[in-house]
Amino acid sequence: MAMALSAPFLSEDQFTCSICLDVFNNPVSTPCGHSFCKACISSYWNTAGEGSKSYQCPLCKESFHNRPELHINLTLREITEQFKQMAIAGEPMDGNLIRGALETSNSHTHQKNLPNLSVLRRPGEMPGSVFAEMMTRFQQMQTPGVPRPTLSHPSDRQLQSPNQVSAQVALQDQNNEPHDPPPSYLPPHRYTGPSDSSPSLPLCPIHMRGLEFFCRTDNTCVCCICAEKAEHLGHNITPAKREWHIKKSQLGIAEAELKDLLCERERKRQEILDSWQQIQSAAERETHGAICVFSKLISTVEHCQAEVLEVIEMSRRAAEHRAQSLLRELEQEIAQLKKRTTELSQMAVCEDYILFLKTFPTLSTLPQPTDWSGASVSSELTSGVILRSVSQIMEHCQEEMRKLPEVCQQSLLDQPISRPTPKTRRVQEYAADITLDPYTAHPRLIISVDGKQVHCGERHQLVPDNPERFDRVVCVLARQGFNSGRHYWEVEVGGKTDWDMGVASQSVNRKGKISVSPAHGYWFLSLRDQTNYSFRTEPSTSLTVNPRPSRIGIYVDCDKGLLSFYNVEDRMLIYTFTDNFSGTIHPFFSPCTNKSGRNEAPLIICPVPMTE
Repeated sequence: MAMALSAPFLSEDQFTCSICLDVFNNPVSTPCGHSFCKACISSYWNTAGEGSKSYQCPLCKESFHNRPELHINLTLREITEQFKQMAIAGEPMDGNLIRGALETSNSHTHQKNLPNLSVLRRPGEMPGSVFAEMMTRFQQMQTPGVPRPTLSHPSDRQLQSPNQVSAQVALQDQNNEPHDPPPSYLPPHRYTGPSDSSPSLPLCPIHMRGLEFFCRTDNTCVCCICAEKAEHLGHNITPAKREWHIKKSQLGIAEAELKDLLCERERKRQEILDSWQQIQSAAERETHGAICVFSKLISTVEHCQAEVLEVIEMSRRAAEHRAQSLLRELEQEIAQLKKRTTELSQMAVCEDYILFLKTFPTLSTLPQPTDWSGASVSSELTSGVILRSVSQIMEHCQEEMRKLPEVCQQSLLDQPISRPTPKTRRVQEYAADITLDPYTAHPRLIISVDGKQVHCGERHQLVPDNPERFDRVVCVLARQGFNSGRHYWEVEVGGKTDWDMGVASQSVNRKGKISVSPAHGYWFLSLRDQTNYSFRTEPSTSLTVNPRPSRIGIYVDCDKGLLSFYNVEDRMLIYTFTDNFSGTIHPFFSPCTNKSGRNEAPLIICPVPMTE
């Protein structure tokens, strides 16, 4: 310790706490050999040690299972105090004083924690000549008549000289003020001359000095002289390279966030593609299955047709055989009778009385006639019984075939919109108890006492014009708001000619003329002039709704961004819309104006029956 230390190789960094970035105040040393202000390291461990079983050095990150017992480093404190006094007085740093302080403090138990004041200058350390020059320059700024920069923010301490920083610290210690907690601003930087500037730095066009600093206030790079000018006094100035690294780290954070967003979108894109492919595969399977079933049905009908035709043909052939048999017998008998008639005619004109008398007994006796009264040809074909049977069967089959699309739609309605589990669930299971909020209702809307009905009156009511109330569009929101989960409710629309129903964001504009679309926080189905249905997008999406519903079911899945409308009586899906519901959404109702009594019926929120 007898070696003299030269002042030009001492810098303020050797007397600076790495936590608060200020000159040591009551320095203590950790078991790993690093020194800090006692208040700083205590505050650091009090904050970082909560919920942790170990304590770390802020510099080397060495862990200590038990919190080290800290004692004031008397040697380092004495050297620091002398450094402060000489910085305030503007005297050059004398190595003999440092050596004297070391000899005086040789008996202290904490001498081993003295910082390493090596004669070799550390990388990035300020040369002694420049340090002395900067001390002189800042002392001149404190002389009368020379304006001093006004520092209104802790980060403005970057513009102070080491003299001013040390003076403030010494004054704070003298007044026994508590030590500042570790600040969040950047460490102070020392302005350097051209000799210390990197030759690769771009030069200031005014002072021909390197643009080493960055003015955050003006968002521009400046040289050390520009930083001292009046136009930058009181500004937040930091080293340009440091700001560059900070901005690069911010870019890294932004890039990581963008990558996360990109990954999330890619996952969602893949999820949609997978769902789409699953739907396509399911549609192909359903199509193939339906074609197979109908092909079998057609084959069965054709086979049945062949059998029926064969029965008809057999009946025809039987009747034909019977008729031909009877006809042959009749023709034979007719031939015999004709022959006898001819013989009798010949006998009548015969002149040979001997032959006449001989054949008369035979010819005069009539042949035994055949009884043809019971002979007939009959068949069921003439009654049309087969045709009637076939017609009845086909009518029944056609009736069942007409029901088939409705049965399929009913099956879709009975199934949940999304099926995360194999269990089949109906939308009625998510029924919510919805009531109207009168504080949001337009002044012309009349709401029932139970909050379940709303219709439009002829004139405005005397109601307070609170911020939640719609003042131009005749609509109202429900009290209930949703930002997650699945919800379902039903509304009786009856024979109304106009209405709007759906959901709206809690943050929608409610005053004056409003734009109703998903982009502005409105998602609802509309009816106009009894027959024109549409979903209010930009432009509106026209819908064909048949049959006309008298009760509408509304289902919303906040997590999946799904909104569906149903015809409750016919159990048919009317329309489904997907979007991202940000924030809280509320059920939205508008009975529209009463159209001079044609549309005066109310919208009625109905209880949802729980089906088995």
